Amino acid sequence: MPVCRGPSIGQLASEPVCAARQGPPPLPVPAPPLLLYPLPAPPAEILAGRRPLLSREKMGSRSASEEKAGSRQRLQVKKCKKTEIRKTCRRILTPKMEATSSKTESTLQKSSLDVCTESNKRQHKSTSDTVIPSVDMESIQNLDSDEDTTLGLDEFSGLSPYERKRLKNISENANFFASLQLSASAARLREMIKKRQPPESKRKMPKKRENGTGCRRSMRLLKVDPSGVSLPATPTQPTLIADENPLLPPGPLEMTPENRDDDNDLFKGFLQTWAEVSKTSIKNTEKELSSIKNYKANLNGMVINEDTVHKVTKGPILSVALHPSEIRTLVAAGAKSGQVGLWDLQLHISLLKQTHQSEEDGIYVFQPHSQPVSCLYFSPANPAHILSLSYDGTLRCGDFSRAIFEEVCRDERSSFSSFDFLGEDASTLIVGHWNGNISLVDRRTPGTSYEKLINSSLRKIRTVHVHPVHRQYFITAGLRDTHIYDARHLNPRGSQPLISLTEHTKSVASAYFSPLTGNRVVTTCADCKLRIFDSSCISSEIPLLTTIRHNTITGRWLTRFQAVWDPKQEDCVIVGSMAHPRRVEIFHETGKQVHSFFGGECLVSVCSINAMHPTRYILAGGNSSGKIHVFMN
Repeated sequence: MPVCRGPSIGQLASEPVCAARQGPPPLPVPAPPLLLYPLPAPPAEILAGRRPLLSREKMGSRSASEEKAGSRQRLQVKKCKKTEIRKTCRRILTPKMEATSSKTESTLQKSSLDVCTESNKRQHKSTSDTVIPSVDMESIQNLDSDEDTTLGLDEFSGLSPYERKRLKNISENANFFASLQLSASAARLREMIKKRQPPESKRKMPKKRENGTGCRRSMRLLKVDPSGVSLPATPTQPTLIADENPLLPPGPLEMTPENRDDDNDLFKGFLQTWAEVSKTSIKNTEKELSSIKNYKANLNGMVINEDTVHKVTKGPILSVALHPSEIRTLVAAGAKSGQVGLWDLQLHISLLKQTHQSEEDGIYVFQPHSQPVSCLYFSPANPAHILSLSYDGTLRCGDFSRAIFEEVCRDERSSFSSFDFLGEDASTLIVGHWNGNISLVDRRTPGTSYEKLINSSLRKIRTVHVHPVHRQYFITAGLRDTHIYDARHLNPRGSQPLISLTEHTKSVASAYFSPLTGNRVVTTCADCKLRIFDSSCISSEIPLLTTIRHNTITGRWLTRFQAVWDPKQEDCVIVGSMAHPRRVEIFHETGKQVHSFFGGECLVSVCSINAMHPTRYILAGGNSSGKIHVFMN
C-alpha cells in the first residue's frame, strides 16, 4: 500500500492566507515528526461530510503507538489554527482602522449636521451589510466582501461558529467607534478651550533726562539738617490704649446726679423724702390669692398715658425695680451703660402740670458702675437702700439717707451676672458669676471681698434666685441647664446640684421661684418656650407642669426676655412680647393668657424687662432705648 505523507504544519503556515496581505512572511513553525503508516481510502461518510462510525474490529486493530501519534498531530493542528485565527484578525482589522482614521481626518472641517448624517449612513450600511454568521462558509465570504477583503475557504475551514461570531463582533465594534469620530470631536474641543492670550501691551517707560534735575524733597521729612548732616532719631513714646469702660475707684461714691446740679434744692428734697419712706407692711403679702376674675378686673383698670412714659437712662435697660411704698411710686432702672436711674412718678406728674418746670424734674441718673447693670433690688430690710450689680465685678448699695453708693463686694478678676438675698434681713447675699462660680457675701464683715467662692457645675450663670420660704435653696439658670442647690452643702472645690432641669434645648435666660410659697418655677428659654415646674416638693426631680409657646427671639439689639412672677398673684407670670401691636402679656400657670397690656401710641416698642409692684397694681416695663413705660390705675 502506498505511503501517504501529508503536508507539514510549517508548509501550511508559510502559504499566504489572503492575497491582499502585504509584509514579511510569518516565521516558519517547526514541523512535527512525519508519520509513516499506510492510510486507507477515505470512506463515503467522510466524503459526504459525516463522521464515520467505527466498528469494534477496526477500533481494536489500531495500535497504541498510532493513538499517541494521532493525538500529537491533533494538538499541533489546533495550535496552528489558533495562530492562523490571530493573524487573520490582524489582517482584517488593521486595514479597517487605517481606513477609518484617514476618513476621520479628511472630515474634520465638516459641519455637525453632515457628521451626524454620515455616521447614521455608515451605521445603517454596516448593519444592513452584516449578516449573522452561520456554520457554512457563505456568511464568512459575505462579511469579507463588505470589508473589501477576500478570504479563502481554507483560511476559515477550521473556525468554529463561536469564533466566526467573535470576528464579526470585532468588526462591528470597529465600525461603530469609527462612526463616532472621537478624534474629530477631541480636536474641536482642544481648539475651543484654547484661551486667547491678549496681546502684551508694553508700557513705554519715560525717558530719563540726562542733564535734568530730580524732584525736590523736604529735608525735614528726610530728617536731614540744612547743612547735610543727618539729625538724631527721636525716641518714640508707646501709645496707651484707653479702656472703653475703666473701672471706677474702689470705695463709696457720692450720689451725684449726672443730669442735674447736686446743689439743687429739689434733689435734696428728693433724698429726704425717700429717706423717710417706711417699709410696706408684710401683712398685705400674707393674704390669700385673689380670684382670677377679680385679678382680671384690676388689670383692666391699669392704663398708660404720655405722662407715664419717659426716657430714664442712656442705652438699653437690663433691670427694673419698683419701690414697695404704698404712697409714692419710685421706679429704678439699670442700664447697659452702667447708669442707675430713679424716677419719682408722682413728683414728675405734679411738676409737669406747672408750665415753668422742666420735663426732667423727678428723674435722676447716677453712674455707680462702668459696665452694664444686670440686677437691681430694693433692700427688703431697709427700703431706703437700693442694691445694684454690674458686669464690672462690683456690687454697690445706694443709701438715700447718706446720699452715697457704698461698695459691698468687689472682684476685678471676675464678672458678676446676678444676685439675691439669702437672709430676710438682707445681711447675706449670694452672687452668680458669668464664669459659673458662686460667691457668698456677708455685709456684716468688714471689707469688700466674698466669704466663700464655690465652683458650680455650670459653665455660665445668668440668674440666681432664692426660695422665698426655704431660703437655703436657690436656683441658677445657665446655658442649657437649670440647677437647684442647697446653700448648706456647698463645696468650694465643686458642688453638685440637688436637682437638674434638663428639659431645655437652648440657652436659659432666667429661672425664678414663685414669690409667696415657692411652689412653682418659671424659666425663659431661647427655644421660644416658657416652662413652669412644680417645686412644691424639692426632691431628686421636679415635674414639668406647663409649656407655654412664646416668641423669645429678641435679636441682637433688644434685651432678652425674662418672665417674672406677679408678687400679688403668684400663679401668674409677666413677660414681654414681640407681637404687633406692642404689648406686655400675663399668663396663668396653666398656660392660658390672662391679660395683655396695650398702650397704643404710648407703647410702640418692646418692653423686654418688666416688674410689678408687690402690693399695688402698677407695672413698669423697660425697653432697649432707656424708656420706662408705667401702667397704673
